[in-house]
Amino acid sequence: MFDHVKFGVTDYEASKAFFLKALAPLGVTLLSEGLPSYGVEIGSKGGATLCLFQTQEKPAHLHLAFRAETRQQVDDFYRAALSAGGKDHGAPGLRPQYHANYYAAFVIGPDGHNIEAVCNEPVT
Repeated sequence: MFDHVKFGVTDYEASKAFFLKALAPLGVTLLSEGLPSYGVEIGSKGGATLCLFQTQEKPAHLHLAFRAETRQQVDDFYRAALSAGGKDHGAPGLRPQYHANYYAAFVIGPDGHNIEAVCNEPVT
């Protein structure tokens, strides 16, 4: 749906480490990096990317949802994100209020952003 999303973070190193570890189960890696004021680009080769840069401005609430191919990836994201310092905001599970196969997990990242991994596929 998008090419890239870029937003500021108040602790560049902590946020970079958090997103790299939390999103590793989804195949996300560091693609390029400049000075903290320019930032880092992470993603999977050929896909949309997430870009972070250092700022002292407190960003407004942001909700980022990352597509997972399997429910296991959602579970792995959740564990990795908590291990990286994220705070629980919704354990892995079905969210039938969205649709019957909406399997997601939510964590709060270093700057208070709501980070989600979601799989829309039925169990096979």
